[in-house]
Amino acid sequence: MYFKIDRMCRSDWDQISLIYQEGIETGNATFEQSVPSWESWILNHPLEFAIVARNTDEILGWAALSPTSRRKVYNGVMEVSVYVSEKYRGGGVGLALLKKLIELSEDQGVWTLQAGIFPENQNSIMLHAKCGFKIVGIREKIGKMNGIWRDVVLMERRKHESGID
Repeated sequence: MYFKIDRMCRSDWDQISLIYQEGIETGNATFEQSVPSWESWILNHPLEFAIVARNTDEILGWAALSPTSRRKVYNGVMEVSVYVSEKYRGGGVGLALLKKLIELSEDQGVWTLQAGIFPENQNSIMLHAKCGFKIVGIREKIGKMNGIWRDVVLMERRKHESGID
């Protein structure tokens, strides 16, 4: 299957939001219950860390980073989001997106990437592990979704030459 990894832009949002909605409907991708507007979403997702997998005019998946904190000391720590259209799951799209996001983040001085993944989403856990993420813990009953407390697996990936002593 042909696709290329490209920068996300405003004109992609209609397709991105459909893929995001598919993720929401699984019940195992996010605590979000509805897709935000572009204007709301972009406030927490810098465009230099927002990419899409594109096959001509079709978006197959998207990935983005968001800051974990506004405090300066955490400027190099970001949270990962990766979503792939139902039609293209299992075809290498998520892996290509995550690898490119890692490359972009390291080029921009990010030293730690983290992902919070529902334990039921084993495919996402395996994808992140394939890219060097390690499980650092389980955040038990961290949030309620539809009246049910949910756990989140916290995974992290450190840049190899981060200068951490």
